[in-house]
Amino acid sequence: MKRTIFLAAAVLVLCSWTNPLTYTDIPDNDVIRVGEDYYMVSTTMYYCPGAPIMHSNDLIHWEIVNYIYDCLEDDDNYNLRNGHNAYGKGQWATSLRYADGVYYALFIANDQKDNSYLFTTDDIENGKWSRTKLPLTMHDASLLFDNDGRLYSVYGNGDLYIDELEPDGSALKEGGIHQLLLRTPSEGYMLRSEGSHFYHIGDYYYILVIDWPWNGVRTETCWRSKNLLGPYESRTVLQGAFDGRRDGVAQGAIVDTPDGDWYAIMFQDHGAVGRIPTLQRVTWADGWPMMGADGVPEKSFTHRLPECGTDYVWASDEFDSDKLKLVWQWNHKPLDGCWSLTDRRGWLRLATGQTATSIMDARNTLTQRTVGPACRSKVLLDASGLRNGDYAGICAFQSRNCCIGVEVDSLGARWISVKQTVPEGRGKWRTETVYRKKIKAKRVQLGVDYDFTRDKAEFRYSLDGIKWTSVNHTLDMKFTLDLFTGYRSALFCYSTIQTGGFADFGWFQQKTIFLPQ
Repeated sequence: MKRTIFLAAAVLVLCSWTNPLTYTDIPDNDVIRVGEDYYMVSTTMYYCPGAPIMHSNDLIHWEIVNYIYDCLEDDDNYNLRNGHNAYGKGQWATSLRYADGVYYALFIANDQKDNSYLFTTDDIENGKWSRTKLPLTMHDASLLFDNDGRLYSVYGNGDLYIDELEPDGSALKEGGIHQLLLRTPSEGYMLRSEGSHFYHIGDYYYILVIDWPWNGVRTETCWRSKNLLGPYESRTVLQGAFDGRRDGVAQGAIVDTPDGDWYAIMFQDHGAVGRIPTLQRVTWADGWPMMGADGVPEKSFTHRLPECGTDYVWASDEFDSDKLKLVWQWNHKPLDGCWSLTDRRGWLRLATGQTATSIMDARNTLTQRTVGPACRSKVLLDASGLRNGDYAGICAFQSRNCCIGVEVDSLGARWISVKQTVPEGRGKWRTETVYRKKIKAKRVQLGVDYDFTRDKAEFRYSLDGIKWTSVNHTLDMKFTLDLFTGYRSALFCYSTIQTGGFADFGWFQQKTIFLPQ
C-alpha cells in the first residue's frame, strides 16, 4: 500500500491511497459508523468463532476486535461428525446496523434451513451477542431502521423481497409488510441482484446489489425510490475490470464520514487469496451514489481521511498468552479439551481427540488468513508428543490443499511428510503423499511460501533452524466454491490410528515477502 501525503494545511490534509484496502480475504462486508468509529463485519462461513467484527477510525486500517458467535450450532456439520461438514456453508453476508444503543447483525447459514439469525449486543467490541432465530430464510439480507421507528429487511436473489420485523428485531411483525418488492431483469445475467444493502438517505430509499452479466464483470447496481415499496429505478454505479484482472469490484457497503464525505468498501474476487476489499470514493450525482471515478473502480485516489490505527486481520504469534489471538479461527468447532496454551507455557498444544482420514475432517485445525501479493508462513513444531499414526504441521488450506509436517508411522519412525489433498466432488477428497524423508529430529521448522500473483505455494523445512530444504512440489492453488474461502495457513495435528498424541507449536510467523522481478 502506498500512502503519500502531498498537501498539508492547517485544517485539511489530502492523502493518496492505493488499493486494495488489505490484500486478504474479507468478503461480503457491511460497514457502519457510530460517532467517529467504523465497524465492519465479514463472512467466514464455517470457521469458529465466526462473523468477525473489525474496527477502524480511518476506513483504512482495520483491526479484529470481536466475533459475533463462538460456534453457530452444535451439530454434526460443525463437529465434523458422521461424514458431515459445513464447508461452503455457515454464516453468509451479514447485515450490521446500530440503533438506540444496540448493535444488530442479521444473516443466514445455508446449512440451517428455513431460518435467519439475528444477533444483538450493546457492546460491539467486548460484549457477548444474544441470538434470535427468525423463521424465514432471508438470503443476503440488509436491515433498515427507518425514520419512523419501523424495521425492515430486504433480501433475495433476482427477486427482492421486503419483510417487516418487530422494532427490536425479535420476530417478524404480525400484520406488517411481507411482500415481493421488485423483480429485476434476468436476460443476459448469470447472477442478478444479490448482496443487498438497504439505505434511506435523504429523499430516497436505496438498494445496492451486485449483478454479473454474461461475458461481463461483477457490477454494482443501485435501485432507488422515494417510496419504500416503489416503484424503483436502477443505475449502474460501479463497473469495470480492476488491477490487471477481469474480475470486477462489487458487493459491499457505503458509509459517510463526520465531515460528510462518502466511501464504499467493495470486494473483488482475486483468485486463491480470496475476495479482497477495496476502498472507493462515492460521489453523489443527481442523487445517485456513483463509486470510483464516475463508476469505474479506482486503483488510487486522494482522500481526506487522517490515517490512524493498526492493521490486525492476520499476525505472527509467540503463543505467550492464555488466550488465542483474535486473528485465529478454528476449522469448524474445536474439541475444547484437546488444545491448550497453558499445558506448556509459551507453546500451543494440539491434541488428537478423535481419528481423521485427512485434514478435511481433522478437528482442532487452527487457521488464519494469508496475505498477498506474496507471504511466507513458518512454524516451530515439537513432535515429541506424537504417537504412531499422528501427523502434525502446517497446511496451505483450501479444498485443494497441501500439508507439510512430521508423520509418525505405525512402527514409531518419524518422517517429514508432504501430503496433497484434492477434491473429488460430493464432499469427497483424495489425499496422497508427494514427499517423504525419514528424520531423527523431534523439533523442526516448517514453512509455506505463497505467491498469489501466480497462485502457487511452495514448501520447505529445517531441522536446525539454519539450513532449509525445499520440497520438490508446488501446489497449484485454486479458489473453489465448495469451501468458498481464500487460502489460509492452518496448524494441525491429527491421527489416522489412535487418539492421545499431541503436537506443540512454539511460534507462528507470517510476513509479506518480495517477489523476484
